[in-house]
Amino acid sequence: MAARLASIGYETVLGSRSDARAKGIRDGLVERYPELDELIGYGDNATSAECDLIVIATPWDSAAGMARDLASALAGKVVISMANALIRAGGEFEPLIPPRGSVAAHVQAAAPESYVVAAFHHLPAKELGMIGKPIDSDVLICGDNRAAVERVSEIVAKIPGCRPLDAGELSNAMAIEAFTAVMLQLNVRYKTRVAPRMTGIKGGLGAVEPVS
Repeated sequence: MAARLASIGYETVLGSRSDARAKGIRDGLVERYPELDELIGYGDNATSAECDLIVIATPWDSAAGMARDLASALAGKVVISMANALIRAGGEFEPLIPPRGSVAAHVQAAAPESYVVAAFHHLPAKELGMIGKPIDSDVLICGDNRAAVERVSEIVAKIPGCRPLDAGELSNAMAIEAFTAVMLQLNVRYKTRVAPRMTGIKGGLGAVEPVS
């Protein structure tokens, strides 16, 4: 995700509990994509939380805890939650429904003064890392703050091949997160990597007016 965002012109800061670990990941990305050297930085989680917009890309069971720890730094900022609560039982992927309905809702509760937007749940990881190629996918976006949803949609629209779609309020994140289990199951069954593409919708959120 950091490399893909950097490839469309955003300065990114990789965060981790230790800046040494963040540096290692950052160095690996720059080795692979040397042209992104000046666009990808690193630091601990507190350092990355100083950015204007935050993407929480941790495992689902630590997303809310991280947001709670950084709540004061995240106040007033757009926070993207992209985690999916899933388990694999035998050969099947199964969604877990957190008590608040979704991981995104837990993140919002943990950082109540932030504008949490659920997005990027269904983009295949390998395709995200292939920064020279488009990703043929719609991106379902939901959140309770319209300006925050529009800001995230602008980012999505800059990713070649992606189309942002407004999927409603944050309560709909429950269905979006859970559907990831279906997509993973299709990957296994058909030995491919699927991504959603909705028919019958002209345009999307990519044409919204810029949000200052």
